[in-house]
Amino acid sequence: MLPWSGFWEQNYFAQAWPPLAACLKNDYLRGAVSGLGVVNLFAGFADLALIFSARARAGARDLHDVS
Repeated sequence: MLPWSGFWEQNYFAQAWPPLAACLKNDYLRGAVSGLGVVNLFAGFADLALIFSARARAGARDLHDVS
């Protein structure tokens, strides 16, 4: 969560296991986590666009069938 914030530095698991802390401070890992978050956002918006377009098409068909 938020790999570029102070929250990332105060990770319970990193404090409990120091080798993990060194890994979590790696900028490449932080970049990978950020990149996956961006990909996840795009995938979510694409799914929402499909849902809304399907609803719009269904609504248009319903209006066409009524008239």
